[in-house]
Amino acid sequence: MSEEKDFNATLKKLKRLAYFAGFLFILVQIGALFLLYDPELTLLRTGKGSIVTEVKLDEDRIENGIHVRTGLIDAKGLMNVVTNCTNCHSAKLVIQNRMNEERWNATIFWMQKTQNLWDLGSNQKIIVDYLVSNYPVKETGRRSMLTNIKWYELEN
Repeated sequence: MSEEKDFNATLKKLKRLAYFAGFLFILVQIGALFLLYDPELTLLRTGKGSIVTEVKLDEDRIENGIHVRTGLIDAKGLMNVVTNCTNCHSAKLVIQNRMNEERWNATIFWMQKTQNLWDLGSNQKIIVDYLVSNYPVKETGRRSMLTNIKWYELEN
């Protein structure tokens, strides 16, 4: 009796395996027919009846005077800065460093000597002019030092 139960259980497992194999076979056949019909899978890419649609982003879009992708101010020289500066680092690094012309040129020289920045040629003046004009040195920074304070001695 026990052998008969084992045999029936094994038979059930084999039936399930056969059904699963048949299901896989049908899926493979459908896939093969689909590839015969559309070998480049164009229906899955774009066009009429497509499943996946192509999304085009306007990477150089300006909104409210700001270059959307980088956050840089839209002004003369913007694209020179985007092209030459954001290849290596974030535009946020450019925005946070507010320097005068001399310091920007020194920073560019340092990047050329130590960070493999290429020779900017005539673009360097355009880039530095853009940065000095749009991200000037801030005159105000931290609050001024406290004066006329009456300090007291701490006791142990």
